[in-house]
Amino acid sequence: MTFIWGVNYVAAKIGLRYFPATLFAPMRILMAGVLVLPIYLWQLKRRPEWASAPRRDELPLLAVIGILGVGLNQFSFMLGMNRTSVGHAALVISLTPMLTLILAWLRGQEALTLGKIAGMFTAVAGIAVLNFGPTARASGATPLGDFLIFLAALFFAIFAVGGKEATSLHGGLTVTTLSHLASGLCLLPMIVWTSRGFDYAAVPIAGWMSVLYMAVFPSVICYLIFYYALNHIPASQVASFSYLQPFIAAVAGLLVLGEPVTGTLLAGGSLILGGVFLAQRF
Repeated sequence: MTFIWGVNYVAAKIGLRYFPATLFAPMRILMAGVLVLPIYLWQLKRRPEWASAPRRDELPLLAVIGILGVGLNQFSFMLGMNRTSVGHAALVISLTPMLTLILAWLRGQEALTLGKIAGMFTAVAGIAVLNFGPTARASGATPLGDFLIFLAALFFAIFAVGGKEATSLHGGLTVTTLSHLASGLCLLPMIVWTSRGFDYAAVPIAGWMSVLYMAVFPSVICYLIFYYALNHIPASQVASFSYLQPFIAAVAGLLVLGEPVTGTLLAGGSLILGGVFLAQRF
């Protein structure tokens, strides 16, 4: 799961060579929704007690949560990937647990300790080093790109906190399925609009494979692995694997795209991951 998510950044960069971000993101979301729907229906039929179908009056709220956590999250992600590097994006995304903690604290779901606050400041220092260090632009990253990736992380954190109750009531697969379908349908007009004048026939196999990879593996396969893992090992152990994701992404970016692993990336990354670790553990 962690490996697939780490390679996801490289797949995005490859796909953006052939598709505009405003077409790539909606296509991926809608395709993932179509693919995950049969899995949800099969699981619901096989285990009716596993998740309860939401009531009609709950659908608007679930749709809004889904549009934030999937639609805006992945749309911001693709726009950001168009303007930053694989290494930068993976490190900024790793702030998601910290952002979730802050939002949970604002809602009274979590308490802040001195260790958590110290971790937040350490992570912010890492972001500063990442964007303003001496070799910050060597890989083609920009502050705007990193900010868009940060928005993607923030939208997912809102989704995680806002959807906590819905997930506990209806199950993660229910919320994920409705989120992808609602987001995909909302973005369908953008697919139609962006497709005007776009030459699909000119897209090589690499472009189509990147869309398929991002729709199938990170959105569907990884989800199934994630919840399987949660049923067999502690959640903290599952979360600990996320620290490997920036490393996998940086190595994949170097091998596939030739993106350099600079001293600034290593210094900023160490501060960010160290800060997130402190914020989660203390």
